[in-house]
Amino acid sequence: MNIIKQATYHSEDVQIVDRAFVFQGFVQVEKVNLRHRLFNQTEYTAVISRELIQRPEAAGVLIYDDAQKKFALIEQFRIGAMDDQDSAWQLEIIAGVLDGDESPESCIRREALEESGCKIEHLQHLFSFYPSAGACAELFHLYSAAADLPEQGGVFGMPDEGENILLHLIDYAQIDTLLSNGRLRNAPVIMALQWLQQQIKTTRNV
Repeated sequence: MNIIKQATYHSEDVQIVDRAFVFQGFVQVEKVNLRHRLFNQTEYTAVISRELIQRPEAAGVLIYDDAQKKFALIEQFRIGAMDDQDSAWQLEIIAGVLDGDESPESCIRREALEESGCKIEHLQHLFSFYPSAGACAELFHLYSAAADLPEQGGVFGMPDEGENILLHLIDYAQIDTLLSNGRLRNAPVIMALQWLQQQIKTTRNV
């Protein structure tokens, strides 16, 4: 078995005893009782009780413009950062949750128009990952897109959904500072900027 290619165990090595929703709102919370296989044994754990946050799949995109040498980030209030020591207004990439059976690419094109006014043509998939698999089932799809950014930022969002979003256009030269000064607090934007940083270095070395 090659751990680089596949996990040690799979879905058949989990036994669900019972599961039920204990809260259903903007997010849903399940109470799950389960047993799972133990490493290097044929035995299973005793019954374990866990709370599982259910959220729809989400997708996000880092939009960049090589002609302007700028990229787009958005700033908005986030309830999850309400107790942050610095600010609940977080810098992020453009992102949103998938609507029903919507594809990640369709979601990104819709969100890009709503949150930046940008029309996205070609998307490059970077990663799909669980941001917090210890408690949440959300799967996040991360993309990048080269596009023509506007000359200036502005306020965007869907007011009827409680959105108030400020678009920032940031110079490539600021990437190192953003990745080192603690301003960024969420994984997708950090991963996306690390990708762009490497992309710029690779292009310059060609």
